[in-house]
Amino acid sequence: MSTADSPKNLAALSLGALGVVYGDIGTSPLYAMKEVFLPANGVPLDITHIVGAVSVIFWALLIVVTLKYVILVLRANNRGEGGIMALSALAARATGNNPKLRHTLLLLGVFGAALFYGDSIITPAISVLGAVEGMSLITPAFDSFVLPISVGILIGLFLVQRHGTATVGKLFGPIIVVWFATLAVVGIHQIVQSPIILTALNPLHGLAFLIDRGPGVFAAFGAIVLALTGAEALYADMGHFGKKPIRLAWLGFVLPALAIHYMGQGALLISTPSALENPFYLMFPSGWLIPAVILATLASVIASQAVISGAYSMTRQAMQLGFLPRLQVHFTSASEAGQIFMPQVNRILLLAVVIVTIGFGSSSALASAYGIAVTGTMMITTVLTYFVVRHAWHFPRYIAIGATGVFLAIDVLLVVSCSLKIADGGWFPLLLAIAIFVVMSTWYRGRELLVNRMRDDDPALQPFIEAIVLDPDLPRVPRTAVYATASQETVPQALLHNLKHNRVLHEQNIIMSVIFHEVPWIHADERVDVDDAAAGFWRVRVNYGFMNKPDIPEALECCRKHGLAVNAFETSYFLSRETVVPTSGSGIANWREHLFSAMSRNAGNVVTFFQLPDNAVIELGTRVQI
Repeated sequence: MSTADSPKNLAALSLGALGVVYGDIGTSPLYAMKEVFLPANGVPLDITHIVGAVSVIFWALLIVVTLKYVILVLRANNRGEGGIMALSALAARATGNNPKLRHTLLLLGVFGAALFYGDSIITPAISVLGAVEGMSLITPAFDSFVLPISVGILIGLFLVQRHGTATVGKLFGPIIVVWFATLAVVGIHQIVQSPIILTALNPLHGLAFLIDRGPGVFAAFGAIVLALTGAEALYADMGHFGKKPIRLAWLGFVLPALAIHYMGQGALLISTPSALENPFYLMFPSGWLIPAVILATLASVIASQAVISGAYSMTRQAMQLGFLPRLQVHFTSASEAGQIFMPQVNRILLLAVVIVTIGFGSSSALASAYGIAVTGTMMITTVLTYFVVRHAWHFPRYIAIGATGVFLAIDVLLVVSCSLKIADGGWFPLLLAIAIFVVMSTWYRGRELLVNRMRDDDPALQPFIEAIVLDPDLPRVPRTAVYATASQETVPQALLHNLKHNRVLHEQNIIMSVIFHEVPWIHADERVDVDDAAAGFWRVRVNYGFMNKPDIPEALECCRKHGLAVNAFETSYFLSRETVVPTSGSGIANWREHLFSAMSRNAGNVVTFFQLPDNAVIELGTRVQI
């Protein structure tokens, strides 16, 4: 048995998964049941409908979370990594013989990622508000303090992000263990009072509930989906913990605790209908209320941390797959590559979360906005999984449809149900996702046009260097020159400018391109491809996965075993800084060209991104029309 599969290591990883993966879905009981029976949804608060609603929640957890995510989607890993960007890259790569389909799947994944950003904004707001609202039950005098305290907690949460989660992460698992254990204990206490709720285990009660609702089933589903929020985290965090710990934590602890707790809330509503005011906190004896608020607040902060970290990882993946410009990435752990901090993303998220918290004001108001982001991402995950089953795993079409068709039908029902709340707040994550998608697709298409235009305008590389190495009037100077380029088929702009203005050639010249592949990791043994192009000229291609940390000086060290020795202290890096000039004509709309130009001007420093030494970089500007 390998060390990774040892019982001790499995237990440690499962504990870590509890702290990071399940915080979001674990805090859904704070608001989910209350939303189902809101007067606007028209669900009567009687035994039949309470049992039916709890049955639907229980079987939704089994079908959507357990069967879809835990059993099926966790198998669709991109070399051990999960998440919708990793899944879209896997699906696109599997359909490589169809460029149009490949491009469509990548863009579909980008829209799913854009929806995830909505989740990353709403989850902290709704989780913290839902927890702090329990203060009002202690005394009504706290009512006016709920919003400012929630905003204060959220601001504090974002301010500590720069320090990383390595230390506080060790506390997450034990706190969430206590949280789920508490959910189960109070649930059992209520079930004992009204054991009739156990009939919710019979799926016929859930089916009868849905049939009875008629057209109103969409409104009910729009609230029940709140119990499923956080299911995407099972897949997104697979790279940190692996499939087995995530599955063990869910099946062995989280699912039983949630099932017991939702039945407990149902039992409470059967015995005390007035508890609908706040069925979560009213499950606790009055003496437990203050500790319950504290524990719920800690759990909500943990749930928020998970999606904030997920937003960083998602942004980094999108950036390295070519859908976002370079942004600052700080690695907050020397041992865990996945622990990163992105200051620009953090500031934008903080501003958006505070605006959403103040603008909506309560967890109930936010619940209407929450569902569309979650269900949209779920549906896209199902569609991408079909292409993985069909093209990456090579199963027959009927098996691929059978494996994903039922889940897609459920996802469509959930999306339609949540669409009914667009006017009540669902417009916010949808509008946000569309805006982010436009930005990401504009950057991807703009870079494509930029590279193509430069390739068309620049001379072919091989004939050019073969000519200049024979020029007796071109002096050679010591040192190594590295010319960065997007295409190794044409002459880098920086080389053209250097020859034009300085009229010298270095003894050793490297034409270097950096390729980010649609896989998470590229091993160091496969880091570089080296070709001898001409006397004193080398072509070097540096390969990274979308989870690798770019380091060009380190990559050039790998060239030694290919016969190219690079002295780091005698190397100069010549970079071309393109100024994009929007022009009318074919390509993309003029307003998108201006957007791309603005993004290019504000893109992060390439020197920092690729970890180049500051005192060895020469930047030469060029203007490119697109």
